Amino acid sequence: MVSLKKSTGNLEFPEFMSLFVYDLQWFLREKVKVNGKTGNLGNVVHIERFKNKITVVSEKQFSKRYLKYLTKKYLKKNNLRDWLRVVASDKETYELQYFQISQDEDGSESEN
Repeated sequence: MVSLKKSTGNLEFPEFMSLFVYDLQWFLREKVKVNGKTGNLGNVVHIERFKNKITVVSEKQFSKRYLKYLTKKYLKKNNLRDWLRVVASDKETYELQYFQISQDEDGSESEN
């Protein structure tokens, strides 16, 4: 994910979450830190949105883990953290997925 010259990170959403994509894009623009300051993206970091996908392109080193951290922070802020999780689907991409809850035959949740 992190390369010497250019870093990219992707977030993919299920189709039903198209309303949250726009909101998360603005959240990331406000919260991403460049040189220790939030909202200081300049020409260093570009956050782009296309349908159900957000792409972060950085001229400087940009951690994929930092993108995951900010996404989790957004989910918590909007009370979505209990239903959705951030999962790495490949080397450069995170996806939001529902938590999978297994149930017993009687309909109650399984206990470990």
